[in-house]
Amino acid sequence: MESLIAVGDRAPDFTLSDQNNQRVSLADLIADRRVLLVFFPLAFTGNCEGELALIRDRLPEFDNDALTTVAISVGPPPTHKVWASAQGFLFPLLSDFWPHGAVAQQYGVFSERHGYALRGTVLVDRDRTVLFSDVAEAGAPRDEGVWARALAAASL
Repeated sequence: MESLIAVGDRAPDFTLSDQNNQRVSLADLIADRRVLLVFFPLAFTGNCEGELALIRDRLPEFDNDALTTVAISVGPPPTHKVWASAQGFLFPLLSDFWPHGAVAQQYGVFSERHGYALRGTVLVDRDRTVLFSDVAEAGAPRDEGVWARALAAASL
């Protein structure tokens, strides 16, 4: 794993496909609000499901006039579509499938050993400045305090 992108760094732009195979770019997302990037290892896994369910259940905090949230993993769009449908995830699930994990690598949250993104949380301002960044150790769930800290940074 490369080092986690730091607060104050310029967030790398990207364009990835969502669960509906629509192209989504960071440039488009930040056009009118801040963006919370939620990297997760794999769909259909317990910790990931629980974390994204928290976003689903508190969606107005994560998707509003000032902030939007997208989740990113190495899974392909068809897998994300089935999972999003089954779980009621209405926010974009972006596929960092090919080149495998390239966006996660740029943000310093890709685990070469495991072949997927770790649980990274990165808040990007409208000018692409990183306002918050955190990553959990491989196999560890995201610290629940991460959500409060990321949302607090988004409201500054």
